[in-house]
Amino acid sequence: MNKEIVKNITEWYKQNSRDLPWRTNRNAYSVWISEIMLQQTRIEAVIPYYARFMEAFPDVFALAAAEEELLLKLWQGLGYYSRARNLKKAAQIIVSEYGGVLPKESKLLKKLPGIGDYTAGAIASIAYGMPEPAVDGNVLRIMMRLWASDDDVLLPAAKKKTEEALRKVYPNGDEARLLTEGLMELGQRICTAKGESKCESCPIAEHCLAYRKDETSLYPVRIKKSKRRIEERTVILLCCKGRYALQKRPETGLLASLWEFPNIEGRLHLSELSAYAAKLGGNAVDFYDAGEAKHIFTHLEWHMTGRIIECTAPFGEFEWLLPEEIEAEYALSSAFIPYIKAAFHHNEIMKK
Repeated sequence: MNKEIVKNITEWYKQNSRDLPWRTNRNAYSVWISEIMLQQTRIEAVIPYYARFMEAFPDVFALAAAEEELLLKLWQGLGYYSRARNLKKAAQIIVSEYGGVLPKESKLLKKLPGIGDYTAGAIASIAYGMPEPAVDGNVLRIMMRLWASDDDVLLPAAKKKTEEALRKVYPNGDEARLLTEGLMELGQRICTAKGESKCESCPIAEHCLAYRKDETSLYPVRIKKSKRRIEERTVILLCCKGRYALQKRPETGLLASLWEFPNIEGRLHLSELSAYAAKLGGNAVDFYDAGEAKHIFTHLEWHMTGRIIECTAPFGEFEWLLPEEIEAEYALSSAFIPYIKAAFHHNEIMKK
């Protein structure tokens, strides 16, 4: 990495940057929110979420005072809900300890919940013009191809090597912003993953060893991780007069504090549903299939089978809600979205 490469990236970015909503106002708050949302999520998917979030919580003070139910509802569909909870926790610290202004030093930013090396570097360089690199998967891919490096990109050593190389050439002021955003843009649009890179349009192709060797598809090197564990689950839609039972998950663990339809590990057959309802305290009168769905977590994959149990009366410590209420007011993991649709469909059928 050298200053000529830096200049090529920043000049290219000036001519090719996209008009994204969080680039309209590059204050530290908007950079922070957008970068947290963009973790594990495509830009196109984030745009409408970002707009709704900023309308509801336009500044750190509004976020610090946010009701958790609204916060999680606005986050619904983005997944990784701990990100939303950490945003509120960090906002409260920023208000109480920093007067509502995000610190500019990377080491202070990293003390806030949910802010790691990458997000701290992005805020420091984009919002404050600090010479701090923001190294994510896109930047690692660029650098591993630039060097044709055989380092395992999944190991910390590759990230450390990249950060050290970038720090030697990182500029100050607006050039820091241009380099950070330029690297992001280059990785998202040109030096892309899965052998689809557009090397002929790359501003640093002449410096890229992998390109010279015609081996860009070989980099970055990844040592395969173990496969996700597959878990069979049965999602139970307890229904009484068009209303469905909803329960809240524990405050810790997977999908903490989110609402859900009752569900259990394993696959219940229709013949087992009456006993299941009775165990919960309900009186089942009819049963329906609600379809199958899959949901992928980082290390776990749910294979779900949905069952609708018609009951004579509400029971238990559930919230009994119309599908319209669930969809509009309650924060559920996207794992259960197919079963909200199944509830709508079932109610329509039962009206006929």
